[in-house]
Amino acid sequence: MCRWIAYSGTPVLLSQVLFKPTHSLIDQSLHSRMGVETTNGDGFGLGWYTLDAGATPAIVRDVGPAWNNRNLREVAHHVRSGLFFAHIRAATGTAVQQSNCHPFRHDRWMWMHNGMINGFRLLRRDLAVAVDPELYPDIEGSTDSELMFYLALTFGLTEDPPRAVARMAALVERTGQTHGVENPLQMTVAVADGERLWAFRYSSEGRSRSLYFSTRVDTLRSLHPDVGFLREVSEETRLVVSEPLGDLPGAWNEVPEHSYVLVQPGHDVIRSFRPEFEGDPARS
Repeated sequence: MCRWIAYSGTPVLLSQVLFKPTHSLIDQSLHSRMGVETTNGDGFGLGWYTLDAGATPAIVRDVGPAWNNRNLREVAHHVRSGLFFAHIRAATGTAVQQSNCHPFRHDRWMWMHNGMINGFRLLRRDLAVAVDPELYPDIEGSTDSELMFYLALTFGLTEDPPRAVARMAALVERTGQTHGVENPLQMTVAVADGERLWAFRYSSEGRSRSLYFSTRVDTLRSLHPDVGFLREVSEETRLVVSEPLGDLPGAWNEVPEHSYVLVQPGHDVIRSFRPEFEGDPARS
């Protein structure tokens, strides 16, 4: 499987999040505590938004491991962003190639995933033909993760992300059942549009991969007044991570099973999540 982080808040150098924490994403690429694999060395990717409100996010991806990549260090120590994704990959059957590294981008939208579609080789064709024909030519790689992204775009991701992801999940589960695949879907997904960040935790078997979100900054300041990073960022700052970046007491909260988190200006939201099959009533 994979490990990932999503950051939203005060613009910071990427290195402050990627390299400085005691159990940073770079450390997790070699010493993951909660992933299926301890080592995640099948490529990495960064995606970040700039201050230009109309610009698409920048994407940097490589097939090498994150722990010794000089270009990654160079970018991380010179790029500052208020909303960015980082992902380290452990391949689950598809090729180790740049187009299969996360995050994936379409216009202003970014997507990354940890998990898998079980029996993907059996399901791939049926899922692929469900993608909007106008979107299909933009698929560059061969992963289940990117196909999930384009299915969500097909189902209206740009208008209603939770509903689009729910419809994508339902299609995967229905297709899996048709092919006799038990527990077709395992996912933690992050998706962003440059202003808001959604993170989903779901699996067909009800035993989803780990996912955590950070405690409010004002609460953490009162608990840990000596931590310098907390004095430098706003109360809007939040991280969503596959596993905690350190052992600071009170800093991390598990995303509940079958739920999603919405990080946005003003107030954040946690809501339940389930696949939305055809005929389900519209979500509120």
